[in-house]
Amino acid sequence: MNRRDFFFLGTALALAASGGAMAAPLDIATLDRARILKAADRYLVEKPTTITAFAASRSPGGRHDYYSEADYWWPNPADPKGPYIRKDGYSNPDKFTAHREAVIRLGVQLPALAAAYKITSDARYAEHAERHLRAWFVSPDTRMNPNLEHAQAIIGVNTGRGIGVIDTLHLVEVARAVSVLKAARPKVEVYAPTIAWFDAYLTWMCTSPNGLDERDQKNNHGTCWALQAAEFAQLTGRPAELDTARGRIKALVPGQIAADGSQPLELARTKPYGYCLFNLDVLAACAHVMSTSGDNLWTYKGATGGSIADALAYMAPFIADKKTWPKPPDVEAWEGWPVRQPSLLFGGLDLKRSDYLDIWKRLDPDPTEAEIIRNYPIRQPVLWLDV
Repeated sequence: MNRRDFFFLGTALALAASGGAMAAPLDIATLDRARILKAADRYLVEKPTTITAFAASRSPGGRHDYYSEADYWWPNPADPKGPYIRKDGYSNPDKFTAHREAVIRLGVQLPALAAAYKITSDARYAEHAERHLRAWFVSPDTRMNPNLEHAQAIIGVNTGRGIGVIDTLHLVEVARAVSVLKAARPKVEVYAPTIAWFDAYLTWMCTSPNGLDERDQKNNHGTCWALQAAEFAQLTGRPAELDTARGRIKALVPGQIAADGSQPLELARTKPYGYCLFNLDVLAACAHVMSTSGDNLWTYKGATGGSIADALAYMAPFIADKKTWPKPPDVEAWEGWPVRQPSLLFGGLDLKRSDYLDIWKRLDPDPTEAEIIRNYPIRQPVLWLDV
């Protein structure tokens, strides 16, 4: 019996002993209180900074237009001034990343402030979060335009691509934070124009060539489109788009998850461990957000493939003990994984698996490596659960 078999045997015995239920409820607010307040108190003294603070000299857009450059594309040694060439998994350190980093910074700070407000009702946290919202989505001088026409451009090839829409995955938890804050502070004027911004962006995602191209991607890009569309649709009250996102996940699962729970498209990459974790986190978030009493996305599978629950069962032993991973180490950011993967939290709660929660609780919730943070967009569980 190998180590993976031992993992499942131990899980089965534990669940059998407990009747398949969790031993005790998970008190997220208490568990995360210290880390939430430590971060939020630090962010209280940091001013909002939007993309307008960072000039993008190679962008064809204006000051308010988001711009980023493709991660894995490099100058061609045989033609240094010609179109860039691809080196999968190897990030070009000279690419323009300032706008992406600004969005990620917002995605780190604003949810932490909203989480702090949710567990304390201290208005300081909400008011500072609202300053961020005003700067990013309302103020004519600093707001970002609601489109990603120029995301993940390839120098010498194009000025933006559909797969650049993945860059706003870090707005998913921002949207969730807006929902939490608005429910508690409905009279604050910043929320209506902020929600209008997300409404316009969702329309762009669902109608523009770049948005539709990302929607139709078969791998983690398609998954990320679905989670964004679902969260933005919930925030803006667009049930048709929420149904579209649910349909996209049901279309993606058969091609993404094999019968044994592995993810062939992500395993084929040069960073298979990190990509499998990342895509699984987004799939699990989709299952948590979009499942209904009559449509359980956790257990949905195609005729010959596996389910999101199967994908989590496949990866859980390798999250618990990375040394058992059967593939070579990722070519980049290998040492930083795993972190406190939200797939374990959502799966543990929704599937009633205390073993997943036990793994989740012992992992690092606050990585500092930029590449890990970029691929870890859900950091404040208190915003996603009723506490």
